[in-house]
Formats: sequence, C-alpha cells, structure tokens
Amino acid sequence: MKSLEELKQLRESLQKDMLARNSAGKARIVIGMGTCGIAAGAREILQAVLQEVKTRGLDVIVSQTGCIGMCEKEPLLDVQLPGKDRITYGNVKKEDVSRIIVEHLINGNIVEDLVVARLEEGGE
Repeated sequence: MKSLEELKQLRESLQKDMLARNSAGKARIVIGMGTCGIAAGAREILQAVLQEVKTRGLDVIVSQTGCIGMCEKEPLLDVQLPGKDRITYGNVKKEDVSRIIVEHLINGNIVEDLVVARLEEGGE
C-alpha cells in the first residue's frame, strides 16, 4: 500500500467479495432496529420474521439496520429478492409479516398497500 486511495480501493473490493459470498442468490429481509423502530415494535417484527422463516424452512438472510430516517413509518421491513428492486414496507404489524413473506418472498408479488419505498436493484 502506497496511498490512502489504494487502501480504500482494497476495502471496497473486499466488501464486494464478502457481500457476494454472504448473499449470492439469496433473498434478504432487513428490519429497522434503530431506537425509533424498537419503540414502534421492531423487536416483535424481527421475532415474527425469524419464526416465519424457520417454520417455512426458507433460505433467506435476515439482518438488522439502524434508523434510516423514516421514523414515522416504523417498524420498517425491507425485502430484497435476487435481481429485483428492494422494497421497504412500513408501519408493519406482526400480522403483516406472514403476508409479506408469503406474497412477496415466496410468490414474488409486492404487497402494495404496505410499501413506503422502492430502491432499484443495484442502488445504494
């Protein structure tokens, strides 16, 4: 390493490799777990997601993130299917989890009445 720029490039390359290894071809569910999300019930949503995934034997990555600035829409739940746009569901209730997993994750149909944001595939 001869410069900070080389170090940054190496870091970016390694992060991409790690992401590819950890999530290649797998669906992803991300739960907003900032203090705003937790106060709105995100822990219960996370537990419901984990239970639903386990019950159905799904091979999906479930992870957490902090606040993304839509506190009034908490709890938030993102679904990212391989090669598809990332969909953010808001004001998610425990009883919505099964519906989101069955309709979106399994059947590929977005649950339009719960959508609060869309991020095109490959977007940051």
